[in-house]
Amino acid sequence: YAIGNKVVVKIDPSVHKGMPHRRYYGKIGVIADKRGQSYVVHVPQGNATKEIIVRPEHLKPYISAM
Repeated sequence: YAIGNKVVVKIDPSVHKGMPHRRYYGKIGVIADKRGQSYVVHVPQGNATKEIIVRPEHLKPYISAM
């Protein structure tokens, strides 16, 4: 993934490492940075924007339906 890409947080339960909290499941976020093998993703949560660190096994590319 490149910085600025939109992704969907889809948790893969077979991989526990780098798994985000279940409250972020299905949320659409933006890739902000790469940290080792993981990505820093900015995800909206209520009125705030949370920064989560997620491994790529738990991310899927966001494809908008236009």
